[in-house]
Amino acid sequence: MSLLCDLQINLHSEFTFFLNQGLMSEYSGFLRNMIKQSNNKKKSHKNSIIILHIEDFPGGSDGFDLVSRFVYSNGKGISIDFSNVSILYCSSMFLEMTVKLCSSNLLLQTEKFLEGMFSWSWNDVVSCLKSCEKVFLHADSYGLVDKLVFGVLAKIAQNSDMSQVFASSPPSSSASASSLSPEIAKNRSELDKRSSSRSFSCRTSNEWWFEDMSILGPKMVEKLIKNLGVYDKNNDSLVLTRFLLHYLKTKVHNKSDNKVEYAGLADTAVQGVIFAAKTAFSCRKILWVLRVLSGFSISKESRIGLERVIGEMLDQATLDDLLIPSGGKGGFYDVDLVIRLLKVFVKHCNTVEDENVKTRVIGKLIDKYLREISPDQNLKVSKFLEVAESLPDSARDWFDGLFRAIDIYLESHQNLSSEDRTKLCRCLNYKKLTLETCKQLAKNPKIPPNIAVQALKSQQLPTLLHSREDKTRPNKISNSRKYLEAKPILVRFKGFEISEKLVDGFEDDLRMNLEMKHWNKLMDDSENICNERKSEIATRLGKYGHKHSSSSFPRLC
Repeated sequence: MSLLCDLQINLHSEFTFFLNQGLMSEYSGFLRNMIKQSNNKKKSHKNSIIILHIEDFPGGSDGFDLVSRFVYSNGKGISIDFSNVSILYCSSMFLEMTVKLCSSNLLLQTEKFLEGMFSWSWNDVVSCLKSCEKVFLHADSYGLVDKLVFGVLAKIAQNSDMSQVFASSPPSSSASASSLSPEIAKNRSELDKRSSSRSFSCRTSNEWWFEDMSILGPKMVEKLIKNLGVYDKNNDSLVLTRFLLHYLKTKVHNKSDNKVEYAGLADTAVQGVIFAAKTAFSCRKILWVLRVLSGFSISKESRIGLERVIGEMLDQATLDDLLIPSGGKGGFYDVDLVIRLLKVFVKHCNTVEDENVKTRVIGKLIDKYLREISPDQNLKVSKFLEVAESLPDSARDWFDGLFRAIDIYLESHQNLSSEDRTKLCRCLNYKKLTLETCKQLAKNPKIPPNIAVQALKSQQLPTLLHSREDKTRPNKISNSRKYLEAKPILVRFKGFEISEKLVDGFEDDLRMNLEMKHWNKLMDDSENICNERKSEIATRLGKYGHKHSSSSFPRLC
């Protein structure tokens, strides 16, 4: 008489099951062959306990426990439902529980249950797909994953316009049902009350299924996308791109997940964004995509593609969009990213018609950006200059905003050397500083004196020339005669007298040249020397009856 428990099965080297050889052999061809082989090796110990070691069993101990209860109850001890059918199907396939051994074996019962998939509710299909993840590798090799994915797509097709799901082009006016496969149309049935109420409220949108499908793991979602034929570079579906972005957003803060597993899905989402960027996504949205997907190890090609799209529409960005955290890479903000985007923008602007408009918009934005990041103690002078000098001079009508950014930077970095402070000012175009800003620069103790002198020098001559060009000819003659009476020394030199007619024609030019030479010499000296020269000149002119106030001279400090 055989022992009651003459079969010992060690599962995954962690769990042990004591079973009856004859009973298990009636349902499992896999165990029957292993028992037979073991008995052949132990002919002298036919009644001894046989010990079998099984690795990689689908469903682990829970799956094998379900199978054991099925066998010991003669196929009536368990109830097949949506939560366990995947495990039971894979376990029966692994143990070869076919109809050759038993007319109503486990494999047959699970297959019959799965045949009614198209009559399941939406929630039941998703629940079954989720449970299938526990045995994903076996289920995929047995073809079960494809069956379940097909069932999910059938449910989506029942409640969505599949022409929008599969392609990014606008759908035709015809009903989407005409584009469904015959098998889906044949198996189409009404959903239960839960599914019906949901589909009624969400029928106008193709995104009603996003939240439910977000509970799936990356391998299952990847299988879904591959079955639709839009994986990686083939992604041209706007709806699926939006789903992937929604899905990845829900996983970005999940520290327990291995982000590398999502890399393929992230690259697929990037390709979809690039494909429909200019028609379906704003600059802010694509910057958000870059910020979120960077945590999923996207490929270098995908990153470059996103940055190219963002750079070409950077003039639509706001200050908040550009303030992207660096993630601890040597500064509070990701300045290197902004520099790369600016290079793309400048290169793209050379090919568009409204170049000047876009560059001026971005010029104001970058000045605001520099003022915002200047207090960062980790921001180096070289990085500040790299951002400021990424744009051509034509991007700024005035450099006042950039000077304010420099002033904030100098105020926040008190220990800068004189060389660094001088280097920092090289991005300024002094000719594009307003007079008021130039005065502030000259008074600023943090600005090196030589920089202040250069700025003031660039201001005086263009201002003088511009003021002369604005005068009319009669006013020039009248002023010239008054000038002769007030300052005879300038037109009578060493006994030579200039006739009034000659003065009318050339005196204004002569006076202008003399004044230009005077101011050139004045600006080349230091600020203290300039003040002394002003006082000396005023004294000399006073001796000749010239009564102009000191306010007629430029203010140097």
